[in-house]
Amino acid sequence: MTNIRHEPTAPTRAQWLAPGAAIDAHRHDDHQIVYAARGVLTITTGAGSWIAPATRAIWVPAGTVHAHRAHGEVELHFVGLPARDNPLGLDAPTVLTVGPLLRELILAYTRAPDDDSPERGRLRAVLLDQLRASPQQPVHLPAPTAPRLRALCDILRAAPADNRTLAALGKQVGASDRTLSRLFSSDLGMTFQQWRTQLRLYHALVLLAENTPVTTVAHRCGWSSASAFIDVFRRAFGHTPGAHLP
Repeated sequence: MTNIRHEPTAPTRAQWLAPGAAIDAHRHDDHQIVYAARGVLTITTGAGSWIAPATRAIWVPAGTVHAHRAHGEVELHFVGLPARDNPLGLDAPTVLTVGPLLRELILAYTRAPDDDSPERGRLRAVLLDQLRASPQQPVHLPAPTAPRLRALCDILRAAPADNRTLAALGKQVGASDRTLSRLFSSDLGMTFQQWRTQLRLYHALVLLAENTPVTTVAHRCGWSSASAFIDVFRRAFGHTPGAHLP
């Protein structure tokens, strides 16, 4: 990322982003919770990308250089927290489950960011309690650093439905499947199949935010049938993909 802005204070506010709109690379001295109550948001750092539909929020630790992109029309909510307030004890971006109560707390807290009343202070305390109890979700697509692995991942990013085996893809980038398997484990901390599934789920969320029919999403992302896609999606997110259509 280049031209990184430094904004010392992470804002607490709500705003709308048009489809495809972006917030360029920047960092805060504060922690930040980023939540899209509508649409799908991606956050990108040097370590990879995180994606969050309306059932997820993203924890961005203080000092993390990050950029945002909207998929579909996004109703965005930011909650800034001083660096001393780290209810999760995390120093890396993390996707969190947002249940009905946490959702309403975030919406209420960002509705009047300049309110410093005792009531809002109590609201903040409950919000932090709910964050501590929020399950973490593995909706992270790590970015490779090894050149041959990066070349392979770029091929799949451009064509998520590419169903070739690791050995076949390896021939295109000049590496054996054994070497690439080792690189996936050491560089990305996951297997080839795990990474490809994450990529496909990531791409599926983007397509769903653009109002693409479920069957079309399934085929564009490489699943053999809509039912196979729905099964994987439900296991990953706890609900069917139809819930994400605008």
